[in-house]
Amino acid sequence: MARYRPLTALAVLALVVAGCSAPGEGNKDSGSDTGPIKIALVDAQSGQLSSLGAWELKGAKLAVTEWNAQGGVNGRQIQLDVFDDQGDPTIGTNLARKIDSEGYIAMLGTAESAVTIAMAPTLKTAEIPNITSGQSPGLVGVGSEFLFLNGPTSTTYDETLAKYIVDQQGIKSIAMITNNGSYGKGEHDAFTKALKSRNVTPVADQVVTTDQKDFSAALTTIRQKNPKLIFLGAEEVESGLIVKQARDLGITVPFAGAAPQGTPVFLDTAGAKNVEGTIVSSPYLSNDISPESKKFADAYKAAYNEEAELHGAKAYDGAQILLTALKSSNVATGKGLADAIRGTKYKGLLGDFAYDQTGVGIFATSIGKIQGGKLTAASS
Repeated sequence: MARYRPLTALAVLALVVAGCSAPGEGNKDSGSDTGPIKIALVDAQSGQLSSLGAWELKGAKLAVTEWNAQGGVNGRQIQLDVFDDQGDPTIGTNLARKIDSEGYIAMLGTAESAVTIAMAPTLKTAEIPNITSGQSPGLVGVGSEFLFLNGPTSTTYDETLAKYIVDQQGIKSIAMITNNGSYGKGEHDAFTKALKSRNVTPVADQVVTTDQKDFSAALTTIRQKNPKLIFLGAEEVESGLIVKQARDLGITVPFAGAAPQGTPVFLDTAGAKNVEGTIVSSPYLSNDISPESKKFADAYKAAYNEEAELHGAKAYDGAQILLTALKSSNVATGKGLADAIRGTKYKGLLGDFAYDQTGVGIFATSIGKIQGGKLTAASS
């Protein structure tokens, strides 16, 4: 259980895209037919997971800025206010209550599954639709008709990965190292299930904590089993540290994983040489996969002077879906807005979205490899 930390000024970072007042300063209710449409974005803007929050903010903000430049939604500007959950489920829960009390009609985020899961009951009771960037199957397990994902679940990521590694490459001597957080547990269970369906048992299955820094004991156990490949189920920074320490221990086999292993933070933390050959399952391998991704990447570069990546693209898709649903529903709130999101068919950067009753709208990823410091499509 996350330890309690009270909300601080850092926990509520108000970023007003439409140039409106900060949260709680007398804005008109966004459920009315006038004034700005208030949307909350909740993510870690500080702490170890802040890279996720930064990417998410940039992707969502870009979408909102584009809509506002075209007149907003039905002539109303979109007000995007950003709240820092610090990667802490307790803070997230408190923020869910704040968002409800201050008249936000929808939420984008979080990128951290555990925080989203903690916030979900409050948002469900308040009937505030939430489009999250998390991928843990636990998000589906919440069973909220107000919770939607802007990408696949770990089940899709890891079934695609197992198909490539085991079925196509014939690798069956596989070790696993995952963390005990919501994301890591989701990855562990999804990949284990995918291996079991192929009659493959991991030669080692090591679980570490989310705040761990020294992985020598777990990696030594894995090294003794002499696997042909190591599956990673941890976020960017921790995964990078694991790979770096593995190489220092003389482990030379390739690693494989999902979204975090395709990010610049993972590569920079581990070192480009150490991640060479890493296999990645992702719905967004690069900014060159389509004319739409190139257009997005150019706009992202112009806005932030940095290269776009998966998490920014996911948040951009999620924001576009929400804004499209707001327009089609004439700025509905509550169940009406949730129904509009579920009915939205959207051709996004990650693929073609069509939501089912579980809140999942996309069910495919591709396989890439890190080569020469870049993630590129893998050959079959």
